[in-house]
Amino acid sequence: MIDSSISLELTDVGLSRGGRDLIAGLSLSLRGGQLALLMGPNGSGKTSLLRAIAGFAPTTQGRIVFSGGTAPDHTGDAGPTIAYLGHLDGLKKDLTVAENIQFINSLRGISRPVDELIAELGLALAAQRSVRQLSAGQKRRVALAYLSSSSSRLWLLDEPLTNLDRPGRELLGRWLDSHLAGGGIAIVATHRADELRRPGCLLLEL
Repeated sequence: MIDSSISLELTDVGLSRGGRDLIAGLSLSLRGGQLALLMGPNGSGKTSLLRAIAGFAPTTQGRIVFSGGTAPDHTGDAGPTIAYLGHLDGLKKDLTVAENIQFINSLRGISRPVDELIAELGLALAAQRSVRQLSAGQKRRVALAYLSSSSSRLWLLDEPLTNLDRPGRELLGRWLDSHLAGGGIAIVATHRADELRRPGCLLLEL
């Protein structure tokens, strides 16, 4: 599904880190319903590019425009229309699974019942356990709750399959398909493109 009202445009974008140029002259155009997979070795700039699109890091050149407005002004808040899932899960380790998901719901403005979301994440038996007691895979599942906001039209996912078992990866795949079918855009940095590739997706090697 292509939704022309939603778009992401990168024009001649350049990025550097620690004084070293990572990306130069990158241009990219995506519309609603489209997926781009970022591939390349560690240190090639995949994470830096996602952070720049989210507004968490500056570019050295070029322009990033999302849905007719420039990307967030590097305030550290991607806003409700962008869902960013990075390497760090961003969870409150002393809170329970249920409390963390309730916090995520309130942060993202999600009205979906907490118990329903916990069940879909396969975490019903761990709902009252603190996050610090969870396995790495369970923590990653809790973090996936950030993607459940229907208002997030752009998903920026950095190695989202890390630590997930097969059911967790399949759940993420279903959510990704639903997001794209609803006209959203997704950019995913991954070393496992074979599991995330969809018909018509853009493959970008950095």
